[in-house]
Amino acid sequence: MNKDYLLDLIQHTHGLGVVDLVKVVGTDTETQINAASEDRTVIVYGNFKNPLADFVGTFGMPNLSKLKTIVNFDDYDANSTINVIRGSTSDPDAPTAIHFETKTGDFVNDYRLMSKGIVEDKVKNVTFKGTTWDVEFAPLVSNIQRLKKQAQANSEEVNFKTKTDGGDLKIYFGDHSTHSGNFIFQPNVTGNVLKPWNWPVKVFLAIMDLPGDKIVRIADAGVTEITVDSGLAVWRYLLPAVK
Repeated sequence: MNKDYLLDLIQHTHGLGVVDLVKVVGTDTETQINAASEDRTVIVYGNFKNPLADFVGTFGMPNLSKLKTIVNFDDYDANSTINVIRGSTSDPDAPTAIHFETKTGDFVNDYRLMSKGIVEDKVKNVTFKGTTWDVEFAPLVSNIQRLKKQAQANSEEVNFKTKTDGGDLKIYFGDHSTHSGNFIFQPNVTGNVLKPWNWPVKVFLAIMDLPGDKIVRIADAGVTEITVDSGLAVWRYLLPAVK
């Protein structure tokens, strides 16, 4: 297994700061990743563009912080062996661990995987029935930087609001009874967002910081979707509005 796929998975799930367990559902034709934060502020769906042969089956990847530590050891270079070990008492084909071993076999780690039965209990499938996206755009790097500045200036705020004003999508922090700030996040959008829903600052910014091309979609019904194309996979992040 090329460890670039593991690095991509870790970065686009654990990298949010609120996910430490993912469910993998893999077949010969598709490799899906599912995860959610404990408070359900973000739900993650990932699809690798090419199916991973090592990831055939349904299993969990817990304690992603440990996996991140192991994968980033420079001992595991292109000459090392990284593969999935299979076989349990109940299923000889079940993925049970990811094995890391240097070419000379002098540095070894086994990262234990979670069984299908346990991960399906811990990571429930969330079916998104779809909605009408009222605003859709590719965020500009300069405006992501301005969002970071506003978040710094209003660091006491856990959430921000979005609303269209004169054809521009604006982001609002705080309110006029205390410290506040706002700015144009995306000018000249098509469509309207009229309900001032709240969105989590830290998670939204963490997604904006991920490498890859991004598309933001906002529904006045109360959900935001951000897609990130990392090159190896397409990641979808659903953010239900915070009341």
